[in-house]
Amino acid sequence: MKYLYLNGKKSVAIKLKTGTTDEIENVLINGSEHDFKDEKKPDKLAYAIKTKRNMYEQFLNNQFENLSILTGAGSSVGIGESNKGRLLSQLWEDVEEKLTEATLDRFCDLVEYKDLEKNGARVKNLEKLLSIANIAKNYIKDEPKDGSSPINIEEIITIIEAVIKDKCTIVLPENSPHKYFLDKITKRKVTAPRIKVFTLNYDTLFEQAARKSNYTIIDGFSFSIPRTFSGRNFDYDIVSRNSSRVKEEDNFINKVFHLYKPHGSIDWERKGDDIYQKDSVKDPLMIYPKDSKYESSYDQPYFEMMSRFQQSLRNDNVLLICIGFSFNDKHIVSAIIEALEQNPSFQLMVVNKGIDDWSDSFNPFFEAAKKYNNIALVDETFVDFAEHYPDLKSYNHEDTKKIIINNNMPSNV
Repeated sequence: MKYLYLNGKKSVAIKLKTGTTDEIENVLINGSEHDFKDEKKPDKLAYAIKTKRNMYEQFLNNQFENLSILTGAGSSVGIGESNKGRLLSQLWEDVEEKLTEATLDRFCDLVEYKDLEKNGARVKNLEKLLSIANIAKNYIKDEPKDGSSPINIEEIITIIEAVIKDKCTIVLPENSPHKYFLDKITKRKVTAPRIKVFTLNYDTLFEQAARKSNYTIIDGFSFSIPRTFSGRNFDYDIVSRNSSRVKEEDNFINKVFHLYKPHGSIDWERKGDDIYQKDSVKDPLMIYPKDSKYESSYDQPYFEMMSRFQQSLRNDNVLLICIGFSFNDKHIVSAIIEALEQNPSFQLMVVNKGIDDWSDSFNPFFEAAKKYNNIALVDETFVDFAEHYPDLKSYNHEDTKKIIINNNMPSNV
């Protein structure tokens, strides 16, 4: 049985025929098999997907005072023009192409990365490889006996990080779901707190989508040039000082949201004690995938981002939507677990391609979702989720209609 939606007693699951991987025997709604006897050729998968979307749309139509979004690689994978968002396993293949398979194998052997699949192939875990390599560089030196050139561990690490930076430099395509998603989640009462988007990705897809749609992003950087980072910038808001307004809450303008990047960004750069955001950065400020990223999160500006994340989960009536997040970052997972245990009004929705028991770190959430109705799991890609996220028309904030004046008048008029 495979779950498509799981939220306490509410669930949608499909039961596959024995010996098959894609032929559906039946659909289970809230644990009971659906009766298709009145339909000649029922499309069971379509029915399951439609029911799943109806359920999570109903869940999201509840009025949450505070809404936070956490996105991982799943919100970028496959999206982009020349470069497309990549998973860590795909970045391994990019590194292999850059170094050659033989060099990467020698590097893995040198730093003693020994994880193997059942078929004997090396596990493509770039995060673990970098973790081991960063320790090994301090005490291992390559001394080949066959006369080949020695491998410099630090140089290889630098090359791997350069590949990651290059592949995370992504241009937003026209059909990107980021714009539509922002349009929907920011449709709220002007008196409600600003939407908070936390992304663990280094790319700037959310920033590009926001700029194309004339959003104002509160991201911790000053609005003056050069854009410099200060945590106090998150405490500011954008209002209209129109003296004709009667109610103070009406002064808050639409199309504003907070953006936090706890793992850094390809357009951040540190110079001395200051951190800048600019278009072209040679040495970006990023926490590269490795075990020590937990310790790195205590440095600025990452510490400010994590503090804000923890603070956002302690608010009253808060919903956190995790999209494409692997649940392998222990500092992030710890904050979510704390919120579930300590904040009675906290609710969690996890959106991922596949929500069944797929990792040791995610399994506790999967088991909890079977029992508690404040945890909802949704089997959905980011593209489809953005399309089917409920569109609250009552809080529409379309741009002011353009005034078009036809000045093609005859010269003798």
